[in-house]
Amino acid sequence: MPDRQEDAAPPPAGYIAPGAMTEFMTDDWGFFVRTARQYERFNSPYQTVEVHDTIPFGKLFRLDGHFMTSERDEFFYHENLVHVAAVTHPQPERVLIVGGGDGGSAEELLKHPSIKSVTLAEIDLAVVDISRKYLRDVHRGALDDPRLTLKIGDGFAYVRESAEQFDLVVLDLTDAGGPSLNLYTPEFYRACAARLAPMGALTLHIASPVAHPERIRATIANLRTAFPVVAPYLTSVPLYGGLWMMACCSALLDPRSMTPLQVDRRIAQRGLQDLAFYNGDTHRAAFALPNFVRALVA
Repeated sequence: MPDRQEDAAPPPAGYIAPGAMTEFMTDDWGFFVRTARQYERFNSPYQTVEVHDTIPFGKLFRLDGHFMTSERDEFFYHENLVHVAAVTHPQPERVLIVGGGDGGSAEELLKHPSIKSVTLAEIDLAVVDISRKYLRDVHRGALDDPRLTLKIGDGFAYVRESAEQFDLVVLDLTDAGGPSLNLYTPEFYRACAARLAPMGALTLHIASPVAHPERIRATIANLRTAFPVVAPYLTSVPLYGGLWMMACCSALLDPRSMTPLQVDRRIAQRGLQDLAFYNGDTHRAAFALPNFVRALVA
């Protein structure tokens, strides 16, 4: 048991710390982050947009009351979402990001020297604008990189109507609901599969296996209607409450085939810098699923 001060009284039932924002994992479980200052809060045509200065996470970005990313923990999410697939791919050149208006996924992708173009399809221009204004430590200038093309509009429509082929498709989305609801369907996953080159892969985050087991079970089943290879994996995202599931999906590419040594060699060969989380050991460990998670994705 962790030590606790003998004189410290537990807070009363229902207590929320002053100046705190609450993130609900379920109707009965959540956590709070204290905000020191609210920089912005407004309604875009699609969602409520907020940026706060927080004690533990620095600048923190929220949409519709849900934590999206922060300066201090973004690498837990973005490095794992991007590099598991990008390092496994022998030479990724063309990438599509659906969502991802904060620029964090684009920044990680652009570390790979083979990347020639990143298309970012984001429905809400306000997300891009607010990220340029406040979240420099998340995107590090990637939103203005000449290799990046910004497409403001519906991601499903872009994928369905495009004739381009991509080596990677990164679904950097809000949770299912609001403007992203249609992007969690078998129809959308099949449309994405049609946009991938033969060795291409799609990567996405899914949910918490502790808080959202049914969502994980349904999403994995939907992905398997579109991809022969569906490789679920785990990481930890502090801002999302801890354990979180992602997946890499493909016709041929399977990140589970990579050894830690092979991953570390590719990282070195590509000169990937400023990786705070990802390496060969974390790549391999991500696919070591506990038994209760194995049952969810069986």
